[in-house]
Amino acid sequence: MPTTEITETESTSKIVEAEPTADMVTATISDSKSCENCHQALSGPYCANCGQEADSKLKYFWVVIMHLLDDIFSFDSRASRTLFPLITKPAFLTNEYFAGRRVHYVPPLRLYLFISIVFFITLKFFIVSDDGGGININGKQEIITEVKNHLEQLKTEQTSLQKLPSESIEGIDKANKLNADIDKFTTYLADLNREYSSGQNKQIIKITRELVELEFENAEETLSSKDQERFETLLGKRTKVLNGDLISEELTIGNNKDGTITFDFLSDEQNQKLTEFSKELTEKAEKAFNSDTGPLIEQVIGKLPQLMFILLPLFAVLLKIMFMFSKRLYMEHLTVALHSHSFIFITVLLSEVIELLGGSLVATHPSIANFADQIAGGLYLWIPIYLFIMQKRVYKQGYFFTLVKFGIIGTIYSLMITVTGVIAMIWGIMGT
Repeated sequence: MPTTEITETESTSKIVEAEPTADMVTATISDSKSCENCHQALSGPYCANCGQEADSKLKYFWVVIMHLLDDIFSFDSRASRTLFPLITKPAFLTNEYFAGRRVHYVPPLRLYLFISIVFFITLKFFIVSDDGGGININGKQEIITEVKNHLEQLKTEQTSLQKLPSESIEGIDKANKLNADIDKFTTYLADLNREYSSGQNKQIIKITRELVELEFENAEETLSSKDQERFETLLGKRTKVLNGDLISEELTIGNNKDGTITFDFLSDEQNQKLTEFSKELTEKAEKAFNSDTGPLIEQVIGKLPQLMFILLPLFAVLLKIMFMFSKRLYMEHLTVALHSHSFIFITVLLSEVIELLGGSLVATHPSIANFADQIAGGLYLWIPIYLFIMQKRVYKQGYFFTLVKFGIIGTIYSLMITVTGVIAMIWGIMGT
């Protein structure tokens, strides 16, 4: 019987071939692990018995944060393939999503969450920049700044005048006028900086603002007889208020002469609660609009993301009604809403960034700044054009019907946005 001899070389080669690879080692290690929940042997990333993930959640904090960001925003190559067509190709992403080609793009909900979070975080910053460094609705802070600058100018003139010989009558008159103006605007500044708490302070601030506006108008050109009469009336009102006589000019939102609110379809108890709410809202609104409005702006901006998240499905309902014969599912209309709002937010954000950069180049490169302003304006103009083309390509109707429905949808949605803004304002006022 023939025997088979195995040489040393053949034996070595078989041993080498039998050596486990890195994947085999990893698989062996993985197979040797057991589920932390049911203690069954693991053969993959999930337990075949209870379904728990094999990967432990107890990791370094920064690793957890990166995983969370990746889960929410999908920061990968899909972002670059998504953002450019989102801005430049109307309805492309939406139609791709409907056609089932989704793996190469960021999902609509994640896209909206990422863009809206960035948009609302930066919104306050852009409002501050537009107002020259101070959040301001009613113009009070601007007036205070103007009064301070005017006082510095008057004091500079006073210092220069003191260095000159003051023997002439003209010099003495000018010095007296400067002293009187300094005293007057110092009083104005103190009145504007009053704490907005009592009814007297409310009215003093309001009257002083109007007086200062007329003072600056008078500095540029002589007041008309009508404005001069108004100026003297304001001085009389100011004297009355300082003497303790409050003028009844309070803001009221009631539908009755006494400022209360009553509706026939509500009970007496409900009408009373509504009246109490309106009075509280009025008091807080007066304080917010006649003092530092920064906290109010922060409150309003903080409420907008939540309200917009409610408005999105309502907008999808509007699309469903307007295109009820398009055989589109509600989730398809919701996808249109998510993509269109994502486009609006990122376009407005880009426009604000370009406008801000242009503003910083006005002094050094005016031609570049002017070009940047034109691009920023063009982006705003692109928004309605983009949305019209998007509606046309998604719902595939003729230009006439698309234009009619686009107008109706735009009008209704503008009303919805207005209501949302009012709710955010009321919510913000009550939160200050």
